[in-house]
Amino acid sequence: MTEPRTILIFDTTLRDGEQSPGCSMNLKEKLEVARALEGLRVDVIEAGFPVASPGDFEAVRAIAREITGCTVAGLARTIDEDIDRAGQAVAEAAHPRIHVFCATSSIHRQYKLKRAKEEILRMSVEGVRRARQYTDDVEFSPEDASRTEWDFLVEVVTGVIEAGATTVNIPDTVGYAIPNQFGELIRHLRQNVSNINRAVISVHCHNDLGLAVANSLEAVRAGAGQVECTINGLGERAGNAALEEIVMALKTRSDVFSAQTRIDTRKIYPASRLVSSITGVRVQRNKAVVGENAFAHEAGIHQHGMLSHRETYEIMRPEDVGLPAGRLVLGKHSGRHALKERIEAMGHSLDDSQLNEVFERFKALADKKKDIFDADVEALIDQQLGAQAEVWTLDGVQTTAGSNAIPTATVTLTREGESFTDAATGDGPVDAIYEAIGRITGMRLALRDYSLRALTSGKDAQGEVTIEVEHEGRKLRARGVSTDIVEASAKAYLAAVNRAITAANAAREKPEQP
Repeated sequence: MTEPRTILIFDTTLRDGEQSPGCSMNLKEKLEVARALEGLRVDVIEAGFPVASPGDFEAVRAIAREITGCTVAGLARTIDEDIDRAGQAVAEAAHPRIHVFCATSSIHRQYKLKRAKEEILRMSVEGVRRARQYTDDVEFSPEDASRTEWDFLVEVVTGVIEAGATTVNIPDTVGYAIPNQFGELIRHLRQNVSNINRAVISVHCHNDLGLAVANSLEAVRAGAGQVECTINGLGERAGNAALEEIVMALKTRSDVFSAQTRIDTRKIYPASRLVSSITGVRVQRNKAVVGENAFAHEAGIHQHGMLSHRETYEIMRPEDVGLPAGRLVLGKHSGRHALKERIEAMGHSLDDSQLNEVFERFKALADKKKDIFDADVEALIDQQLGAQAEVWTLDGVQTTAGSNAIPTATVTLTREGESFTDAATGDGPVDAIYEAIGRITGMRLALRDYSLRALTSGKDAQGEVTIEVEHEGRKLRARGVSTDIVEASAKAYLAAVNRAITAANAAREKPEQP
């Protein structure tokens, strides 16, 4: 029996995932996700697009300096400035990679680049050669490869490998491919690219037709050695192939794929929750592998089967993906050490100062709640990580409302040690709060979506408010958590205000793109 191949997992949550509307992250949040990905044991972290802005450059450089267990990649077009910035950003990485891309399909050549085939080939080859001046690990992507003429794609792939590309990524950029056709494309390249044995074949599939995971897995069957994916399938439009689905499909159906990964699958669920909390994009309940219903069995016949033998209705074990049992873990008399152990078991890593802040919040929550669950602890961690990037902080909120009263809110905020208080009326108490925050901060955000849910069961459960706002054409998501849903609403809106301020500052720093 042949040894299973090891498929490399290239995670692009911090680059392609962040391009999903409303999913922008600040530096501290990106570092937290990068640490989680390193703990997950992904092979490559695509940390960002360094030339996009000074903020992107600094984020990629910070991740490259800190992460040692993974290759750290920076994205670049076949433009000298892009490649140079990417090279500078990953220069201090233990394992640096530059990922160069150039569109190759006829529709992109004609309408976007307005270049002939010969120019595209030259740009691709020269881009790889320039990247090789910074690192021996260079990846090349012919953008929109799945809609590129196969003979031209063979020519480009052959040329960039000859120029020094060690990985060649075949993207289904617009999610157009169908599994059997995509698999045939990979086989065609393996058979017709004369120097293909000198590079790893990678795939990067989008989910516009809901086929990103299926296309990626078919590519693995056809010989691909690397899959590019994101936590929770985040990404532009309908998203990317979901890391958790790719990894667990390869593990669960090793009889079909004869392939494995280096991923520590027990870290999948904590990584999923972390990305969800940072981006504000909630994981749908019936999402494969990490959704709340993924291991739930409600039908009587299913419950009977599960009690008789687990494998009657479960092909994966919840503990294999790190799914917490949801049991009571801590109480008001628990100490700092117990809290630290539980945080680490959930896949988070906090320094001493962060742990102290979370412990203080934990004690305050324990005075309000009898039972502290995993979801409560996660919320405390999220609040602490978010607090590090706060411009404005919430000191207090008071509301008055009723069927015969005008809803009124009084809000107190602090900025740089100075306290500000204002009051406002609105259509309801939450609207009044948001109006008061707007008066104090001078930020007017258009509320596009508001949702509320209980994190745990019981009358003393914490409420989680998730909102989506729009500011200067930019969509932003944020959330707030509290045992008081009015306070949770205020925290969510203020978090969105802080994100809007950070995003506006970053946009002012962003240079004109060629």
